[in-house]
Amino acid sequence: MPPDIALPPVRRHEIAPRSGVAFVLAKGDRLTVIDPNGEQVADLLAFSAADREEVISSGRTLDYASRIYLTTGDPIYSNRSNVLLRIVEDTVGRHDFLLTPCSADTFRIIYGDTHPHRGCFGNLAAALAPYGIEPDRIPVAFNVFMNVVVNGETGELKVEPPLSRAGDRVTFEAETDLIIGLTACSALQSNNNAFKPIHYEIRPAGAPPQSP
Repeated sequence: MPPDIALPPVRRHEIAPRSGVAFVLAKGDRLTVIDPNGEQVADLLAFSAADREEVISSGRTLDYASRIYLTTGDPIYSNRSNVLLRIVEDTVGRHDFLLTPCSADTFRIIYGDTHPHRGCFGNLAAALAPYGIEPDRIPVAFNVFMNVVVNGETGELKVEPPLSRAGDRVTFEAETDLIIGLTACSALQSNNNAFKPIHYEIRPAGAPPQSP
């Protein structure tokens, strides 16, 4: 980039507890998801900006990785086997790509709530609607900081408290222009029984590394 063209400053944004946002992430931009208080999950979705029918795929990503825990260096593939995101920094190393975004039905069926919150699914649906993305297009999210333990003998899934501590982060680089959906997760069990915010930053392509 020519030296006389100034890049916009990197700003930190906050997602309030039990809410979600959506935004455009350009090719080469880096998205950093930060847990400011510790033990808080963030559901992440990425759709191709050129074709909303192309979206991150748990099945293809885990199939190609041959493992369920992804970390620094791992790509996140789409349903068309294109890399949409790549993890370039990860201070935790434990995230989930198995479980669907929590929803009103999650809280009704699993928690027994009679007046359930709309959950991450509802928050993502509302945030992505202005981009023309219908609720039925929402797949399994990449659940940043979520700690799902799998019993190797029985296959049982158990949601444990996140391993993230205050200030932990994961940075993703966009491999193409994307529409991102991101939440501060709404499920008590996923967040060790406390709802907390999530922070995120977008660093434009070509921007110098952030000072420690």
